[in-house]
Amino acid sequence: MLATVVRTAGSTPRKGAARMLVDERGGVLGTIGGGRLEKQVADACVKLLADGAGARPTLLRYHLTRELGMCCGGEVEVFCEPMSPEPPLIVCGAGHLARALVPLARSVGFSPIIVDEAPEEGDEFATQERFPDAAHLVDTFDPARWPVPLDERAWLIIVTRDHVTDQKLLERVIGCDLAYLGMIGSQRKIEMFKQRLVGKGVDEERFARLHAPIGLAIGAQTPEEIAVAIVGELIQVRAEKRGGR
Repeated sequence: MLATVVRTAGSTPRKGAARMLVDERGGVLGTIGGGRLEKQVADACVKLLADGAGARPTLLRYHLTRELGMCCGGEVEVFCEPMSPEPPLIVCGAGHLARALVPLARSVGFSPIIVDEAPEEGDEFATQERFPDAAHLVDTFDPARWPVPLDERAWLIIVTRDHVTDQKLLERVIGCDLAYLGMIGSQRKIEMFKQRLVGKGVDEERFARLHAPIGLAIGAQTPEEIAVAIVGELIQVRAEKRGGR
């Protein structure tokens, strides 16, 4: 958490804009004045960080003498906000939709990772030139070789050029507890995949976590419009995880 002094009144150890970083164990970098004030704020930040992705910005107010027993006698307001790294967005497929999606996702706070098979001769789909906003380019659909774990911090989108590949990927990742899992395709395609994977032993309840057809229902047609619909859904899910509507 980043704790910033945003208002003071009377005598206080530090004035406005003093800052410190607090980690999940209560370790601090920087100072907002030391003493009981700093300890109180650090403890509050640790409690907020315990909420993980649900950690919310919080404004703390203290009267240094009445509440903390400090001699200063002034008042302090400290704004505490989570400083989370950009969550990884794994985009499986490097086609036209991915090309429209990646810069948009990057602009709203995701770290895109493009995943596609090693290109054949003359195939330039997954290149840094086509995806300058991608944090990583990965040339295999094998999750074991991806640069991030498939855990509750990872966001994953399946938008390859091949239905067979889509199904294989879905089978490999649907059992993971991801922050988000979405797949492009018609309702018929999604239902067909569901029947096939349930027949292979996949728990049917896992499909409740799948966002498919992917994206908000805004009548999108072109790759650029579909990218807007998908990123809109990512923003919506992220807001819900943070406690928003």
